[in-house]
Amino acid sequence: MGQLWSDNRRFQTMLQVEILACEALAKQGVIPTKALKTIKRKARVTPQRIQEIEAHTKHDVIAFLSNLRESVGPAARFVHLGLTSSDVLDTSMAVLMRDAALLLLEDIDRLTRALAHQARRHKLTAMIGRTHGVHAEPTTFGLKMALFYEEMRRHRVRLQEACAVISVGKISGAVGTYANIDPAVEVYVCRKLGLESASISTQIIQRDRHAQYLTTLALVGGSCEKIATEIRHLQRTEVLEVEEPFSEGQKGSSAMPHKRNPVVCERIVGLARLLRGHALAAMENIALWHERDISHSSVERIIVPDSTIALDYMLTQLTEVIEKLNVYPDRMLVNLDRTKGLIFSERVMVEMIKRGADRREAYDAIQICALQTWKNGYDFKALLADDRTVRRYLDTKALNACFDHRAHLRHVNRVFARLGL
Repeated sequence: MGQLWSDNRRFQTMLQVEILACEALAKQGVIPTKALKTIKRKARVTPQRIQEIEAHTKHDVIAFLSNLRESVGPAARFVHLGLTSSDVLDTSMAVLMRDAALLLLEDIDRLTRALAHQARRHKLTAMIGRTHGVHAEPTTFGLKMALFYEEMRRHRVRLQEACAVISVGKISGAVGTYANIDPAVEVYVCRKLGLESASISTQIIQRDRHAQYLTTLALVGGSCEKIATEIRHLQRTEVLEVEEPFSEGQKGSSAMPHKRNPVVCERIVGLARLLRGHALAAMENIALWHERDISHSSVERIIVPDSTIALDYMLTQLTEVIEKLNVYPDRMLVNLDRTKGLIFSERVMVEMIKRGADRREAYDAIQICALQTWKNGYDFKALLADDRTVRRYLDTKALNACFDHRAHLRHVNRVFARLGL
């Protein structure tokens, strides 16, 4: 990904746009065939020389064309004929953003496969489900991974859509009217580059496209943050149900030799914040003056490469965490029993209602017993067994059945079937 956004790759892509435009003009007879052959044979650009020229011209495309003229010679007069700077800049950036999206799609596929593997592996690995950070009811670690798997599949669709939206080029001149260039040139160049031709443009491709692209990257980053945050919480010493991999020789703290910190997950969370900021900057770029101003350009030189590079890194790191994740099922069972049966309160209430109890009657009776368990640490099932209201509807066998966590998980296979896992 870093190489994709190198100066050399950027200028070579710009050169490709210019040469394709020359090819199209030669087919129309605007450029002599001999001149086209010379251009294609001699055209060379080097980032260092372009930077040297730009130090004087203060214009990147003019510096690029000046360097090109040095290698091509007199035939260079036909290069950039009828084009404006943004024809080259926006079309070449569309190529790079498209290629970056294709790399990110590969990253998402790898992460999705890792999540699917962990989901299948731990489909029935029971653990406590938490709402508001408080123990709620049993779930499985596989269901947690399956949820993330499905979310990443949605992101793949979103990124494919954003990739299509950004895969658009324009060769339409200074204000998009084709005043000095035939629209057929645009069609030829874009087709050769694997892009669509913009149906209408000003001097630039409209920035709602770029905003959709960068917002999509931020959304993917948000889900990476979500997964990383979950792992961070589950790695807390008091919980310790999962743990990100800790390699041989790795250190957790300069002061405390015992530390094993979720540093990769914390890094992912931090970078997600960066992506959201870049997405906001991309939305600020949508509103430009008239047919174009240049306020978007400086922003995009930072946010487009940085966002794709950051997300590529985040996805790669998170995939490694998921693939090598330390999962502790025994600890999950310990935590499942930590509240002395309170997590089965709804199951008891449902069974009482099925057997004739009024909902409020059942709720109030169960809550009284639950509050005693919270306050004094008494066994919840024993309290329920001694409660007259509960005994009126549930015998010992029925009450015991309510405290089997496997009953809560009887439909897990159906969920996995829906997801194709």
